[in-house]
Amino acid sequence: MSEVLAILLSAAGGFAGGLLGIGGGILFVPALTVFLDYGQVEAEATSLLMIIPVALVGVWRQQRYGNVRFRDGAVIGITSLLGVGVGVIVANEVPVRALELGFAALALVIAFSLAKRALRTPTPAR
Repeated sequence: MSEVLAILLSAAGGFAGGLLGIGGGILFVPALTVFLDYGQVEAEATSLLMIIPVALVGVWRQQRYGNVRFRDGAVIGITSLLGVGVGVIVANEVPVRALELGFAALALVIAFSLAKRALRTPTPAR
């Protein structure tokens, strides 16, 4: 039963990523930790792997609409490699509880930022 729920939440994460442009990991990591009893580090690592096919499909579909800025994406992707490497080292060295609290804090900050943006008065299109 928990595997089915995790699959459904993963599909919801992919849907939210495609619809809203949010990272599916915001749903993938909690689904893996809560419903499949993964440790925080294993859930984060698995989520990183899951994001690859989701991102590829998203880019493929958005490119058809002319919404992808390949140069910017390449620059950000290449320069983020150092950050990912450092993040993996830190994730394997800090206490699991610190990772859990950090992830929860990040999710709250993102939720607050999205709610604040949604409640703002719309500005005219440029």
